[in-house]
Amino acid sequence: MQQLLKIINFLANFIKKIPRIKTISFLVADALLISLAVYLAFLLRFESQIPSEYSEAVEAVIVLALIILLPVFYFFKLYSFSWSYVSMSELISLFKATTLSFLFIGISLYFSRDYRLFHGFPRSTLLISYFLVFLFCGGLRLSKRIYLELFKKETIEEKKRTLIVGAGDAGEQILRSIQSSENSSYFPIGFVDDNPTKQGLIIHSLRVFGRISDIPTIIKENQAEQMIIALASAGSDAIRRAVEAGRKAGLKEIKIIPPIGEIINGETSIRDLRQIQVEDLLGRETASLDTGSIKDLISNKTVLITGAAGSIGSELSRQIAKFKPSLLLLLDQDETGMFNIYQELKEKFPYLKIRHLIADIRDREKIEQIFGRYRPNIVFHAAAYKHVPLMEDHPSEAVKNNIFGTKIIAESAINYGTENFIFISTDKSVNPTSIMGATKRAGEMICQFLNQRNITKFISVRFGNVLDSRGSIIPIFKEQIKKGGPVRVTHADMKRYFMTISEACLLVMQAGAMGQGGEVFVLDMGKPINIFDLAKEMIKLSGFEPDKDIPIVFTQPRPGEKFFEEILTAEEGTIATKHQKIFITKLFLVDEQKLNQGLEELKRAVKENNGQQIINILKQIIPSYRQRES
Repeated sequence: MQQLLKIINFLANFIKKIPRIKTISFLVADALLISLAVYLAFLLRFESQIPSEYSEAVEAVIVLALIILLPVFYFFKLYSFSWSYVSMSELISLFKATTLSFLFIGISLYFSRDYRLFHGFPRSTLLISYFLVFLFCGGLRLSKRIYLELFKKETIEEKKRTLIVGAGDAGEQILRSIQSSENSSYFPIGFVDDNPTKQGLIIHSLRVFGRISDIPTIIKENQAEQMIIALASAGSDAIRRAVEAGRKAGLKEIKIIPPIGEIINGETSIRDLRQIQVEDLLGRETASLDTGSIKDLISNKTVLITGAAGSIGSELSRQIAKFKPSLLLLLDQDETGMFNIYQELKEKFPYLKIRHLIADIRDREKIEQIFGRYRPNIVFHAAAYKHVPLMEDHPSEAVKNNIFGTKIIAESAINYGTENFIFISTDKSVNPTSIMGATKRAGEMICQFLNQRNITKFISVRFGNVLDSRGSIIPIFKEQIKKGGPVRVTHADMKRYFMTISEACLLVMQAGAMGQGGEVFVLDMGKPINIFDLAKEMIKLSGFEPDKDIPIVFTQPRPGEKFFEEILTAEEGTIATKHQKIFITKLFLVDEQKLNQGLEELKRAVKENNGQQIINILKQIIPSYRQRES
């Protein structure tokens, strides 16, 4: 018996590895099973003794069934499936294909009723054949899964007893993926779910034990060693409660599936599982997108991304590549970062035409050459100096890059007929208290007045802090925790808005598709997060106790930092758009003469490297700029 099972397993694996052999094998197997089904239908109809006058009819019906059923099965892709992962969708396709085929067979026999071969043909055999074909062919397709369930050696002692949080579609898909995987390290024991209608349900032989609040008791009673959170569409509150309950029960391993919008085709499997991360607990809802308008903006266009090696620029590159531009231009002065993102994109999108451009946005001659050669249809301007404390110490560099670099890129876009220019701004441009924030507000103003020339549509997009971007608070906290602390927080009351890089970039693209020119869009950043609470949560996620294993110490706010970031000034307000997470600010018109005069004065101050003079001029250009004393 053991040798027979080994032979069956070897043949199954061999067929699985060679698609052509697998297809031919299933075609032959289906042909034999269809023939057997029709023959058995006649045997059943005539109680095991087929009259001699029907012997030719049996052969004719078998041939007719093969001629019709096999092509229909092929059309319904019943030979393009994974033998180990057959699911309800394949059985539904089999049901449709069998039903359609027997409808054709019935019609054929009806019009052939006057032929001698089919005269007096017993119609009930068609119905019996229909059920037998579905049973036999369905059984063939389920055979690998049945074999795995019945005969595979369960090394339970090597698997970890796992509780699944969420008994919805995502939880069911995860369980199905685990059960069909031969090498899974998970041994699922059951579900928990807050939905009252799911309490006590049995899903693939596993029970829904109770609610999220019952997790500590369930883990103790069932000796669970780890937990999978499969709440694809739930808010962060449910995820946070599940994590807290798991921690309370002493679990060290808690994994989660990504938001369903990030998973191709909405299908989840154990390959998608990852460790719980801080962004899973921050209260962000998955953004819904009008992908059609984004595709219209980007598809078959030449797209230039400045700052393409940075956190925002590189993620923009990844997202834009999915919409198949005709040419993707990556511009940055960071050669190492450029090498990395270029290699990544070439590997992920081998069909895409990509050019890497090493250049400084302040080099007008080089930028003009690039625009003249490639004439981009769309520009995403993400290049900027963004670190607040550094720019306080180097105001002239902030002005040269964030203001004059932006002006060079924007004017080149106009000169060479760029259709859309999307400027990546920041919440720090609102009532700025830092050099960085003031220079980004000046960039918005430049885009506003250049839009009045009616050649290029200039659109600015503001958002807050981006999780895990280079130099942001989360990578800094991670490094501090890795070193054993202390974790340094500027003040217990410091708050910031956060969003994921992928969400920020997708919404930037959406705003770019919506913009008509001249707008400053504001992204809904959700609720502000207390930095002290964020630090404690990250320490817990690392498996430590705050102020016990890893100390938290308070420092003073750095130059230019606010306790609380704003998205709008008090005078601005917003106008709703058709997208629930994107708003338009109601801005005052920019005085072009005053702005140009200020920019000329800034040039002289930068040339002299006069930091105080730069600050004074910025205050004249941006009346809401209030320098924060260190």
